[in-house]
Amino acid sequence: MLPHDLPPKSDVPFYFARWRDDGTWRDIVDALRTEVRTEVGHRDATPSAASIDSQTVKAAGQPATDTGFDGGQKITGRQRHLAVDTMGLLLAVVVTSAAVDDAAAARGVLRQLTAGRFPRLQVVWADSKYHNYKLYDWIDSRPDRLWRLEIKRRPQGVKGFVLLPKRWVVERTHAWYGRWRRHGRDYERYTTSSEAMIQVSAIGGMLRRLDPQNNQDVFKYSNDAAKNAQDQGKLLG
Repeated sequence: MLPHDLPPKSDVPFYFARWRDDGTWRDIVDALRTEVRTEVGHRDATPSAASIDSQTVKAAGQPATDTGFDGGQKITGRQRHLAVDTMGLLLAVVVTSAAVDDAAAARGVLRQLTAGRFPRLQVVWADSKYHNYKLYDWIDSRPDRLWRLEIKRRPQGVKGFVLLPKRWVVERTHAWYGRWRRHGRDYERYTTSSEAMIQVSAIGGMLRRLDPQNNQDVFKYSNDAAKNAQDQGKLLG
């Protein structure tokens, strides 16, 4: 099912796995993020603030490793843990079993936010799932950390979905990746491949920002659909 302009099917998984293991996908993400921030967003090359959050997705039926049950979401599968900048661009990704606690999995994400990669980073926003004293102790023990973790809590007495200031951006990024059919479920056997697929999706999204294509046809109703819509409007009026 590969597009006709890609190499043979034996070559594609070879290079995908090779670039996954040697960090090439991450390097491409870093390079494109710098371009998008400076050329499109007119910002500094590296961010001063980030947001972290997780999303649970079902695993496909194949023998995938590292799957588990998320008691909160009632889903058996995996969790995607992302850190993004204020534009929603990917900084770090870790995929774990859905049974892993967010605060425990956060170490793998935050470990990637080093001073060498992000020298301007000052604050990482998170929700109350990351209010964990073991996580705080681990953060304080990191000698290469320049940032602080800031918890954004829900307003008291509010029920249901609430758009939390500052950290809602990472939820939007999860929604972006959810629109890629590949991420409707976790189809990968290994979590490292799942992380690489998130990076590939991030690359595609940033390429579209750098070179937007405005060649799609403008949506128009067919004559029958337009007439039906007009008739329904009269009935409702």
